[in-house]
Amino acid sequence: MRKLLIGIALMLSSGMVCTVFGQQTPVFANYNYNTVVINPAHAGYYPDADLTLTNLGYFNQFEGSPKNIGLTFNTPLKSERFGLGAGVYSDKIGVSRTSSAFVSYAYKIFFKNPNRGGRWWTYNPNVLSFGITAGMAIYNENLSELNISNDIEFANNVGATIPTLGIGVLYNREHFYLGLSAPNLLSDHLSSDDSVNIEVSNPFYAYAGYRFYVTRAKRFLVKPSVLTKYEPGAPAQIELNTIVNYENNLELGVGYKTNESLNVLVGFRITNHLKFVYNYNQTLRNMPVNNTHGIVLSYRFGEGFRRYDKYY
Repeated sequence: MRKLLIGIALMLSSGMVCTVFGQQTPVFANYNYNTVVINPAHAGYYPDADLTLTNLGYFNQFEGSPKNIGLTFNTPLKSERFGLGAGVYSDKIGVSRTSSAFVSYAYKIFFKNPNRGGRWWTYNPNVLSFGITAGMAIYNENLSELNISNDIEFANNVGATIPTLGIGVLYNREHFYLGLSAPNLLSDHLSSDDSVNIEVSNPFYAYAGYRFYVTRAKRFLVKPSVLTKYEPGAPAQIELNTIVNYENNLELGVGYKTNESLNVLVGFRITNHLKFVYNYNQTLRNMPVNNTHGIVLSYRFGEGFRRYDKYY
């Protein structure tokens, strides 16, 4: 019975939340603005540090629905060839909660950019980056909240601590980028409690995107992308997304996850340093929770989201 309830909770959460050990596929609004969560090679990608807050599900009215909140920090080190990322996450699904933390490190190889010159929208180096990530996930299941008596399966709360270790690679140039990652190679093999049956997956991610302007004045940038998640023993999941950016001041996006959900987002720059994104997820299956609201707040230090006037 307990395993059945856990399975239902995980089914409800599919596609709505993202944890550092890959238990669920991330909503596209999160991985586009916070890529270091699924790929450590993105650590220190930008020339200035950034702090990003993500939130999903806290506006849902359905009791016990999935709720996720996370905070990540991403910065280059003294040498631009090295980057550091870190984050903490909390996922709550019914009576189950997972608290996660990770640290990521990346080494970057820069190449000469054949298209030197200014672009208004973002920093965009010609770079090959390799990353490694390590962390910890603490799983707790407060079964006493269910108030089920005379059932030994619900007599005691359960919990476990699970170490995580992952790798990733990223290649980026002016118009194209490609990333490959495995954020949790250990799965649940090093769980502190072998008696607790926690199905922590070890997914593999592959994603790619293209950037192009739609007007001669180059005021509108279109960024189609695709993310594929493969997990042994499960069918592959694919997310197709497109974001339209107007001079780094306003963004509109739409996405589709195969046989599962539709997503839309709107984002805008509040100040030169602060960006806000709202995203909405509509499921395509008959589920108790058929929509999820979320926000992304990103603060960029240093020059902020300025118009970069040089390439590296």
